[in-house]
Amino acid sequence: MEYNRILLEKRGGIAVISLNDPDKLNAFSVETLRELLCVVRELETDAAVRVVIVTGVGKAFVAGADIGHMRGLNALEAIEYATDTTDVYDVIGRSKKVYIAAVNGFALGGGAEFALACDIRVASAKAKFGLPEVSLGILPGGGGTQRLPRLVGSAKAMELILTGKIIAADEALRIGLVNQVTEPEALMDTAFDMAAAIVKNAPIAVALAKECIVQSGQLPLEEGIGFEKKLFGLCFSTEDQKEGMAAFEEKRSPRFQNK
Repeated sequence: MEYNRILLEKRGGIAVISLNDPDKLNAFSVETLRELLCVVRELETDAAVRVVIVTGVGKAFVAGADIGHMRGLNALEAIEYATDTTDVYDVIGRSKKVYIAAVNGFALGGGAEFALACDIRVASAKAKFGLPEVSLGILPGGGGTQRLPRLVGSAKAMELILTGKIIAADEALRIGLVNQVTEPEALMDTAFDMAAAIVKNAPIAVALAKECIVQSGQLPLEEGIGFEKKLFGLCFSTEDQKEGMAAFEEKRSPRFQNK
C-alpha cells in the first residue's frame, strides 16, 4: 500500500521505517498508527528483511500522541486508541526480525513507548525521553508502565512515570534505557552498523535468541532456562549450525542460508 505518514526504505537485509509527519513532530495520529501497523505487517512477509530500523523525520522521533484527538475520547474509545499502539508493538515483539529504534529527537509518551517496544535503542545526543502522561490526567497506555520497569527497574520507572519528567540522552544511557548515544550526524550510521552486525549472523539463531530474551521477562528463571535449552537444541537441527561451526574450524566467513 501507499503510505502518507511513513517512509519505507530497504537496503539488503535492512529496512528503515521513518515516521514522516514533521510538522506535528510525528505525533501518533490514528492514521499514523494504522499505517505503522500495516508497514510492520508488510515487513513480516518479506523474508529478505532481517533487521528493521525505525526513526523520525525532523527534530522528533515521536513526540507523543495526538492530544487534539485524545482529549475528546470516552473510556472505550481511549482503550481502542491504546490498542492501536499495542497492536504495533505486539507485532514487533513476536517478530523474528530485530527492531532498532534510532531515536533522533523527542521520544515522549507514545514515542518513548515505541522505542521501549523495540529490541535495541540507539539515541542521538539531542534525543529526549519521557512519559509525561500524568501531567495530562492520564497514565501511559502503550505499555510504558510494563516495559520501562523491566529495563530500568521499578524504582527509576516510578520516578520517571510519576513525576513525568523528561530526561536527556546521556541520562537515558546511564539508567539503561538506551544502548548507545551518538552525535546526531552519526545516528543512522551507528544504527546501520549495528544492523549489519546482526545481519551477518545466522538468521535462525538470531530469531531464536530474541525469542529467549523476550521470554526472560515473562518466565521464572528455571522455566526460562528450560526454554533456552530447547531452543539451543533446536539450533542443532539447522544447516546454519553446521555451516557456522565448520567455518569457525576452517577459519573462514560462514555462508548462512537460513536453513
